[in-house]
Amino acid sequence: MIEIISVANQKGGVGKTTTAVNLAASIAINEKKVLLIDADPQANTTSSLGFYKSDYEFNLYHVLIGSKSINEVILNTKISTLDLIPSNIGLIGIEREFDDLEDKELVLKKKLKEIKNNYDYIIIDTPPTLGIITINALSASDSVIIPVQTEYFALEGLGQLLQTIKLLRRTKNPKLEIKGILPTMYTKSNNLSKQVLHDIIKHFRDNMFKSDNKFIVIPRNVRLAEAPSFGMPVITYDIKSSGALAYELLAKSILEKNR
Repeated sequence: MIEIISVANQKGGVGKTTTAVNLAASIAINEKKVLLIDADPQANTTSSLGFYKSDYEFNLYHVLIGSKSINEVILNTKISTLDLIPSNIGLIGIEREFDDLEDKELVLKKKLKEIKNNYDYIIIDTPPTLGIITINALSASDSVIIPVQTEYFALEGLGQLLQTIKLLRRTKNPKLEIKGILPTMYTKSNNLSKQVLHDIIKHFRDNMFKSDNKFIVIPRNVRLAEAPSFGMPVITYDIKSSGALAYELLAKSILEKNR
């Protein structure tokens, strides 16, 4: 059964794109058909898979304004079971396009109906805001993964996102659930990082991902940081790196729970 997962946190620099790209790739290599949607105007998810402006003409913006069907913008990646809907800086203008639109929070949900049965998972990378694009992504999703970096001010603003999720449950998407809180950028030799992880576990223990009864934590890892510059997910860049292993655990946790 198809599951649509948004990766969201209105705080920037928490590992949303890293999580979206590497989770999608890790699920895809487990022989699941995955569509990754880049819903961030910065288009970092798109470039992380090796696509640049000159490689495609149309993107998510054209789907949302109705000038292209969703099938017309899907790109095939180097992983045969992973497809991509790219983004572009023009997506930043979607707020203006949606000004007078009825049910503007549900545009993406309606568009996804055309192709959702072609995939096992659809993963949406959202921008670092709680604007109309993120609301569209959450309204279209079954669940949301919230990356939280293990650094100072990690929990700042998280309450606003949780309130937005509660509001959407009451209004636009009653089935939306929190898939899990995901600590990212963890450095075990750093006392602050350890303290912040302790605080995250203290507050969100019941909403965290586990493998063999241990919490899944994404480490700060050089290979994980390098992979996007080569247009590759870390699973194909360096499968033995600690970053790749962590996202493989996350993918398996999600697949086992759904099984």
